[in-house]
Amino acid sequence: MQRRLMLGALGTSALALGGCAGPQVSDYRNEKPVLNLRQYFNGRVDAHGVFMDRSGQVVKRFSVVMDCQWQGAEGVLDEQFSYSDGSTQRRVWRITELGEGRYSGRADDVIGEAVGQSAGNTLRWNYTLALPVDGSIYHVQFDDWMILMNDQVMLNRATMSKLGVRLGEVILSFQKR
Repeated sequence: MQRRLMLGALGTSALALGGCAGPQVSDYRNEKPVLNLRQYFNGRVDAHGVFMDRSGQVVKRFSVVMDCQWQGAEGVLDEQFSYSDGSTQRRVWRITELGEGRYSGRADDVIGEAVGQSAGNTLRWNYTLALPVDGSIYHVQFDDWMILMNDQVMLNRATMSKLGVRLGEVILSFQKR
């Protein structure tokens, strides 16, 4: 009887762990068109998006105008945000291509270093953002998945969490000019 309970518990644990496993960037290695970050984020890129809370309700809409430039393996993505509540924000990313589809990045409101991995048409970008909310600053984790649709359009879905608790999600569409 104990053996059956132990085997049942092991089986349930394996299923639970398997259910937690999500997609990997390498799953998209054969997808086309191939994302070349330096090529896509070069020049002007416009974006439109929404932030949804954990219930799925749209909390904020926004637009972004990006001026992007690369010199060798170093890129600067200067983002100008305009939010539906009339507020604005600027974030300047400094991206480094590390080779083999790996990237690192920094911005003034990013805690530490962002890390990215690309394969095929997909980039996964992870970082911790210092997010101002009602006079306080919260350090929240972003798990961004960017998928190149064609030479001009890329979609982005970012999950935002704190201490492993999902807070919401950002959906964003990029349009290269």
